[in-house]
Amino acid sequence: MKNYLELCQIAKDLGAEDAKIISTEQVVTAPWVTLKCRYGCDSYNATHCCPPRTPSYKETREILNSYHYGVLIMTNSLPRTTPLVVKIEREIFLRGFYKAFGLGAGPCKLCTECNLERCRHPLEARPSMEACGIDVYATARAAGFNLEVLRDKEEQETCFGLILIE
Repeated sequence: MKNYLELCQIAKDLGAEDAKIISTEQVVTAPWVTLKCRYGCDSYNATHCCPPRTPSYKETREILNSYHYGVLIMTNSLPRTTPLVVKIEREIFLRGFYKAFGLGAGPCKLCTECNLERCRHPLEARPSMEACGIDVYATARAAGFNLEVLRDKEEQETCFGLILIE
């Protein structure tokens, strides 16, 4: 049996503030989540990593059901989260977890303008958890993280990424 807890240490060594192994059953998906993308984010329908080009919450649930675990990582910087997820995903893959796949946070910012015909950065681009219909708040709370809505721009942001593993 593989040592899943070792993966949390890898995530922290690569820059995550915290990391936890969670069951994919703890990941909450819901139809309302992508409404926050559609009405409130200027990246909606503008990148490969944003709805409606990402899996629906139902498709995401099917994908989650083909995994047993995930490494839920916490960072304190939205711009760092998805690149960190990609690094962790790669390291986990190289350790024998061939199904490893990461989901980041926020819209893709790899290009100033997305080429909607063909992604210029397929090795680095990953959809966010929320773009795939994952309720990040409910998922983080189910994993024991204390996540609250920021009420002031001066408050420290907390961001999450998920690397699915088997």
